[in-house]
Amino acid sequence: MLPKQYLCFRAHTPPAIDGKLESAAWDSAPWTDEFVDIEGDKKPAPRFKTRVKMLWDEQYLYIGAQMEEPQVWGTLTKRDSVIFYDNDFEVFIDPDGDNHNYYEFELNALNTIWDLRLPIPYRDGGGAINEWDVLDIKTAVHIDGTINDARVTDKGWSVEMAIPWRALGEFAKCPAPPRDGDQWRINFSRVEWDIETQGEKITKIPNRPEHNWVWSPQGVIDMHQPERWGYIQFCMKEDATFRPDASAPTRDFLMQTYHAQKGFKDRTGAPATSFEQLGIAVPDSLIEPRLTIENGDFIASAAFIEPPTEGGPASKGVLRRLNVRGDSLLWFS
Repeated sequence: MLPKQYLCFRAHTPPAIDGKLESAAWDSAPWTDEFVDIEGDKKPAPRFKTRVKMLWDEQYLYIGAQMEEPQVWGTLTKRDSVIFYDNDFEVFIDPDGDNHNYYEFELNALNTIWDLRLPIPYRDGGGAINEWDVLDIKTAVHIDGTINDARVTDKGWSVEMAIPWRALGEFAKCPAPPRDGDQWRINFSRVEWDIETQGEKITKIPNRPEHNWVWSPQGVIDMHQPERWGYIQFCMKEDATFRPDASAPTRDFLMQTYHAQKGFKDRTGAPATSFEQLGIAVPDSLIEPRLTIENGDFIASAAFIEPPTEGGPASKGVLRRLNVRGDSLLWFS
């Protein structure tokens, strides 16, 4: 399941953050593909359309989203509430693609926000830092219809966000604002609940699971697997082309090793000491794959060739080594 890709163009002028996506600044920004089920083709396509646009400048990352919805509703009004208890729109950003210190933003139709930071994914024993508030974030919601009134059939709701680089760069090991051609990992989710109506009242149907609709499918019902998110490439010019991530095959192999080690350790109490012990076939394309044990934890690594930068000095590329350890941290050495 390949991650989706998006070319994010530089904004000539900042869009107005009013929730409507009507500023001329948005005209140059392409729409993403329509959202799919979080598990991908395993599940039916979402019954309501969702799509996103993005722009950037020296101050902000701009995100706009449109969501079809015949009954727009919301109940939560306090910041940092668990917003996905309502229908919501969610943003996940890992600036340096290392699986750690990533950000999550959730917004409901009442423009109530939950902004949080994950130092380590939940799967590795981490927890959310809800106290991480981006005070200068700008958000707005536009309702195409009514809210909390079942007597009216709505068209949907839309969201605009301006997230400051100051916040996104706080825990990132990469430039923020980004440079032309830089790539970050990002994904979007929409949580949708089944509802019932009586008169003007809209209520969630109890004991039913939520629907999770996303831009780049995760393959599993878990947004907190950052290695599965899509790519955003920041561009100064609108004729830019997406540059494939040269580390992607190595990343995929190392994360396969991570998941296999997690299961192996759960079964045996200790990590495996070889790829063979894990039952993993090592692709011939990998350069010098290694698996070592240090202080009771594993470190798996492999090298790859980073192609020369476009417009830079001619060369055969640079040999880089990528590593992963037991808490899913990825890093170069």
